Amino acid sequence: MGAAYFYHLTRTPLEATLPPLIGKALSAGWRVAVRGTSDERMAWLDEKLWLGPEDGFLPHGLAGGEFDADQPVLLTTRTEAPNDAACLMAVDGAAVAPDEVGALARVCILFDGGDPAAVETARSQWRTLTQAGCAAQYWSQESGAWAKKAESGGG
Repeated sequence: MGAAYFYHLTRTPLEATLPPLIGKALSAGWRVAVRGTSDERMAWLDEKLWLGPEDGFLPHGLAGGEFDADQPVLLTTRTEAPNDAACLMAVDGAAVAPDEVGALARVCILFDGGDPAAVETARSQWRTLTQAGCAAQYWSQESGAWAKKAESGGG
């Protein structure tokens, strides 16, 4: 059974925070689905990942292509990921169901601390997931380095 890790972005933007997290997931041997809420935003994120440093290249694709199932990292707005992901990274308030947390190795929920609506969405997701018995951790970067600030053991 997996766990949901909430990442409260206060010092670095999504496009700088996401690549190291994806890298750690790939190092663990997991395929990754990055779920967003709009195709335009996923296309923007796809471009940011392609323009990253060569030594930090992340093999990935934007959902809707012929080889979606082969992608180690798939950017999508759909709830089902055809790439057999073991790790889901939800961005921009994308929905995460409790059964997904239980079925996957890891779920990461990244939210912008400068956006009050994003913070409220993340709080709601925390309540929903922990009340459903999911294990969860809350990570903040307010001190400069990532630090675990809260944990719920789940069911």
